[in-house]
Amino acid sequence: MAYDPGAIDTSLAAAVGDDPALIAELRDAFLESVNRSVDMMKSSKGAEQWAGAALRLQSLAGSFGATGLMGLAEEAVRRSAQDGALLRRIDKAVEKL
Repeated sequence: MAYDPGAIDTSLAAAVGDDPALIAELRDAFLESVNRSVDMMKSSKGAEQWAGAALRLQSLAGSFGATGLMGLAEEAVRRSAQDGALLRRIDKAVEKL
């Protein structure tokens, strides 16, 4: 699975220009949303909640060019709820962001 550490910052710079403070603020908001989605997956009560949180995570990751995380989220959509091994892989991908 490919990981491009600069993809998020590149996507943000393309959207808002060369404003480091704004890029940092938007990056923080992105990471907050990602962490909220992962927390929703971890606390989901059934397949429907799991899939909804995974779809949100997939969309967030795709919007910001985090292709590795997007692929893991896509995998989560196809899996049953509370897949611990997959959640650990997602946590590791989030740490790399």
